[in-house]
Amino acid sequence: MLAVSDQAPDFTLPRDGGGTVTLSALRPAPVVLFFYPRDDTSGCTTENKAFSDLLDNFGKAGVQVFGISKDDIASHDKFRDKHALRAPLLSDAEGTVCEDYGVWKEKSMYGKKFFGIERSTFLIDGSGKIAKVWSKVKVPGHAEDVLAAAQAL
Repeated sequence: MLAVSDQAPDFTLPRDGGGTVTLSALRPAPVVLFFYPRDDTSGCTTENKAFSDLLDNFGKAGVQVFGISKDDIASHDKFRDKHALRAPLLSDAEGTVCEDYGVWKEKSMYGKKFFGIERSTFLIDGSGKIAKVWSKVKVPGHAEDVLAAAQAL
């Protein structure tokens, strides 16, 4: 997992609705990347809605927000439309960015081990350095915590 003051690994990923996003091209704007396990599941829907609800506040702070999972663009588009999500969704179908950010982890559920995305969020400052990391995120209140940290940059 990356730590505060590490350089955020650059990437270019496809986004919902078409086009791509390149992290380094967003500078000098600060960026929030929230990694979530899967489209249209309970916790992930709640988290995406929370970031969408606060998107205008992030914008007023000059901060761009992106959700990332391994789901493909068709899944992201369907998820976005079904729940009226506003935060852009990036597809890391190959899992390269998840590995670069250290969020692809062995997990356990009902005694079964498997690999998946550990819900994690990174706040990246305008110079491309990690300003704050949230790992093993609990969804309630998380987007508000990230907004407060982003506003304090």
